[in-house]
Amino acid sequence: MSMVLDVSLPVFAIILAGYLLGRAGLLGQASSEALNQFVYWIALPPLLFLAMAGASLGEILHWPFIGAFLGSILIIWGAGIGIGALRYRPKPAVLTMQGMNASFSNTGYMGIPLFAAAFGDAGLAPASLATVIMSAVAVGIAVVALELTASDRCGLGRAILDAVLALGRNPLVVSSVLGIAWSETGVPLPTPAANLCELLGAAASPCALFAIGLFLAGRPLAADLGEAVWISVLKLVGQPLVCWGLIQTVFPMDPFWSASAVLLAALPTGALTFVVAQQYGVHVERTSSAILVSTVLSVVTVSAVLAAYGPLLPHP
Repeated sequence: MSMVLDVSLPVFAIILAGYLLGRAGLLGQASSEALNQFVYWIALPPLLFLAMAGASLGEILHWPFIGAFLGSILIIWGAGIGIGALRYRPKPAVLTMQGMNASFSNTGYMGIPLFAAAFGDAGLAPASLATVIMSAVAVGIAVVALELTASDRCGLGRAILDAVLALGRNPLVVSSVLGIAWSETGVPLPTPAANLCELLGAAASPCALFAIGLFLAGRPLAADLGEAVWISVLKLVGQPLVCWGLIQTVFPMDPFWSASAVLLAALPTGALTFVVAQQYGVHVERTSSAILVSTVLSVVTVSAVLAAYGPLLPHP
């Protein structure tokens, strides 16, 4: 219970503060967009760079974690497509977004702040690795699928090229790759550069959480509530259960990495899905609803996972 009070309560309190200020009109849509840009381009990349630069390649590429976490994404993505096809029989592009909404964890804006609060800087490796998986693999899959089904540009080669170019412009992926490359040189990061990254990275957690609240304040629940609920159940209950099952049967890990994988799988739908939906003009309103509903419900589910795994996890 102490883990819930010490970690979950402050995290969701910052989100609530952003939501309330957004609803009150003190900070409008322009503020939300500016804060999101700051977090995405300025604050999170140095934090990811430091996390990767301070660990060896063997520590970063934790293959059982990658297998369990990525496996849960792919299985739930497939389940989301299957349920969507049975219930609605929509276009393939809509099925892609339904699967993505059901499996895309908010590791960057919620996972990293949550792990920083729970475990300190030493515990950021799983959240950072999960963020790279979400930014590179999950977004790559979505971009390729949507390029093939939702746009006028046809052809698998063009779709893959567009996905690669999109990932090459992703600051979270680029900063992580640069951090891994620096780690492999074995050269200590110069103190001024390390201090700069620490100062910028320190702003990432509170600003990211506050940005979630502002984002939710500007996204009223105007679309199908039923779809948002079943997607949220898949995301918040189904995905962590699948991840736990994979750990128990295929990818055994030590308690910290096991708990980290399940906790990251239990996070709500990330706001990046809305960006993807908006870019391709597919399922925009219902994606927004899925983000809103899953984030609200995650107050209970994420707190439950923290309560269950708290005694097994190290404290900063």
